[in-house]
Amino acid sequence: MTTVLSLGKLLTSYGLTPGRGWLLAALGGVLMAMAPAPLGLWPLAWLALVPLWRLLAQPQTTYGRALRYGSIWGMAYNGIALAWITHLHPLTWMGVPWLGSLGIALFAWGAIVLWGAILVMVWSLAMVWCHRYYPTVTRLLLGVGLWCLLESLWSASPLTWTSLSFTQSPGNLWILHLGRLSGQFTVTAVIVAVNGCLAEIWHQQRNRRHVLGLAVLALLIGSHAIGWGLYRQPLADTAHNAIEVGIIQGNVPTRIKLTPAGVRLALRRYAEGYRTLATAGVDAVLTPEGALPFAWGTDFSQRTDLYQAVRQLKVPLWLGAFGPVADEHLAQSLLTITGDGQVTGRYDKVKLVPLGEYIPLESILSQLINRLSPLESYLVPGSPDQRFQTPFGPAIVGICYESVYGHQFRRQAVQGGRFILTASNNDPYPSGMMAQHHAQDLMRAIETDRWAARATNTGLSGVVDPHGHTLWLSQPNTYTVHRHTIYQRQTRTLYVRWGNWLTLGLIGLAGISLIWPQRNSSATS
Repeated sequence: MTTVLSLGKLLTSYGLTPGRGWLLAALGGVLMAMAPAPLGLWPLAWLALVPLWRLLAQPQTTYGRALRYGSIWGMAYNGIALAWITHLHPLTWMGVPWLGSLGIALFAWGAIVLWGAILVMVWSLAMVWCHRYYPTVTRLLLGVGLWCLLESLWSASPLTWTSLSFTQSPGNLWILHLGRLSGQFTVTAVIVAVNGCLAEIWHQQRNRRHVLGLAVLALLIGSHAIGWGLYRQPLADTAHNAIEVGIIQGNVPTRIKLTPAGVRLALRRYAEGYRTLATAGVDAVLTPEGALPFAWGTDFSQRTDLYQAVRQLKVPLWLGAFGPVADEHLAQSLLTITGDGQVTGRYDKVKLVPLGEYIPLESILSQLINRLSPLESYLVPGSPDQRFQTPFGPAIVGICYESVYGHQFRRQAVQGGRFILTASNNDPYPSGMMAQHHAQDLMRAIETDRWAARATNTGLSGVVDPHGHTLWLSQPNTYTVHRHTIYQRQTRTLYVRWGNWLTLGLIGLAGISLIWPQRNSSATS
């Protein structure tokens, strides 16, 4: 604890003048960006918000400076953590000019970085106001509650990825188990609370600092103790609920997938992988998002070797393909195909990728995007209340980008989903993004207390148990087939039952604390 406090004091005692404040804000954002995968230096998240909190507590910090500090912290965090988005470039294989491709990649990266930074800017404005008028307890309650509320709002938007909670995945499994209480926001709340207490220590009179020091210890020890208790609960899975799942990682690069050669390669690899796994005795086979880049159910699909293999070997297939929608539109789908070749279950991707699968603000951006890209059609989102049927009962499904939306997984768990299947592409992104994506799915497995099987096109495919242990993880950019046993579960965590109740409670307590004390009371009382 002494080491943490000393480091926090060093970070917050340097550069508090307005001219140096931006350096301190940037340093905090960089530290937070080093916490999640692929670096995985998760302890840094427990002090990376301290510099920004201290800057906002300074009497000379105006609302304008608060906006600058928040934007710098937010852009440093999101810009570094999401740098993999720039690997969209080059798109020359699509016929996009090199400069146009660079423009698309930078625009996509800049948009999501700015959106993440706006969250921090809004929070910073509120905290400057609160520091001027309210005492420590109110500042802590508002700081924690408001951050969780903003994350909740951002998680309902088309652009989200960098919740503070994911900085702890996959390294800190004990604290991630707090997600079973109120989702990822429980983890975020504890991180913000510890940072706030550390920052407030040097804002207090000397004889009161030990109280906040004890609060930091209590939060760290108490939260990890609760998480450890949840982590130690036995799974008690039985053979009766076992499913031996085969996973195919096709490794068909997106740049060739839509060409005749790419279609042939995909058909050959998934047919071969299916035959290998079905012959080995698996109960079902899972493929990635868009494993076959055409609409399933046409005459062409029924002539493929994969379709014939399913009819011959009778092992159910969970196939990533395009699903036909009314008016000749398509959806990004995961299909349950039984041994007779019939589609008996279908899940259509709800959260589409902006710019890649649809154009946000289409009336404004469509002309720009159409000038830079040859894409002529976009996908249709699925209904949020879908229920994915399998021969083993209902399952929870996430396709690609949906892994970040915990409420999507919770909703399907409420509907009876017994295990998690995620299907993703992940090409052309690097291994760092793949590690972050795996970390997101790992959190969903813990929150819902479900086994998860992950199939990706280029990696990282894997199997995760309900305690977040990665039991198998593929190598990136390789063709791989793997078989592993997962289990059906019908437990309901507090989060599955009640949802994000903690954020509502924190906002309620913050509201009471704002009303209770007299305005203009000393901010250091």
